[in-house]
Amino acid sequence: MNFWYQPLRWWAWLFYPLAQLLFVISTIRRFFLQRSIQKNVQKNAYKKNGVRLPVIIVGNISVGGNGKTPFAIWLCEMLIKEGYKPGIVSRGYGGKGALYPLLLTNETEGSEAGDEPVMLFKRLQIPIVVDPKRVRAARHLSKHCDVDIIISDDGLQHYALARDIEIAVVDGKRRFGNQRLMPMGPLREPLSRLKEVDFIINNGEQADNEITMLLQPQACKAVDGRAARLPKLSKVNACAAIGYPQRFFNSLQSQHYQLAKQVPFADHHAFKATDFEQFESQLPLLMTEKDAVKCLQFALPNWWYLPINAQLPDTFKNELLQKIKELK
Repeated sequence: MNFWYQPLRWWAWLFYPLAQLLFVISTIRRFFLQRSIQKNVQKNAYKKNGVRLPVIIVGNISVGGNGKTPFAIWLCEMLIKEGYKPGIVSRGYGGKGALYPLLLTNETEGSEAGDEPVMLFKRLQIPIVVDPKRVRAARHLSKHCDVDIIISDDGLQHYALARDIEIAVVDGKRRFGNQRLMPMGPLREPLSRLKEVDFIINNGEQADNEITMLLQPQACKAVDGRAARLPKLSKVNACAAIGYPQRFFNSLQSQHYQLAKQVPFADHHAFKATDFEQFESQLPLLMTEKDAVKCLQFALPNWWYLPINAQLPDTFKNELLQKIKELK
């Protein structure tokens, strides 16, 4: 909601009672989950060959696009280079699987597992388990897959899943808007929650006590899977169904693309062929990598997606690896 990122209006206070209710409910729920015997049982359950698997949470305290997915890709690729075997658990928002837990394969579609898990699997080719109950997903991953570390894609607020390391990703430009809890503002939890996480990743800006992450666009790839390159044309159409579509459009413009038409869709929108009838078919259509996995079946030859790679400082990588080693 745009008003979350604007000066607080008088009518926004109409949502104050609901925001306070969210605070009370989430605080009570967190209190009991963190102190329950169940948490200790769960923490001992994620084992492989008798060795407990570390659990890293990658999440945020605000709604909307923050850059969590590029960071999760960077994290997994870094761990693989360091000799680890990471696996991912995810709620699979937007997917409706017939049976959970759902272990992704090359045939799994976004309608089953959600767009983000499918995109992560296609990019990383590592074990990914989707389940609305993340605890069950983590148990399935540790029991049936060759992994030695578990990454939870999102889930900072899902305290039933025990965790060893918490990493919060924040939008460096929009930050936390009016700094109010939903629905009065964009926050899922109070800002004080950030004092408890192990690392804060700042997407695109610099701030005290935060690690700067830079996103680097890569060469565009064909949505239909062809090994082809996008001709150097300046005029294109664009669409995005992510938490903050304008970031994608800004990225294209910074690469000197002229956007003839830019269309934002709701986050996790389930695309169908008729959604694209509004675009001029003669012009290339650019979309995000996450959106591309939902359009594979009906993609035209001039549809392209823009892969994004994250860059983070070696000092952060070394500190994170040290924390992981200390968990063994």
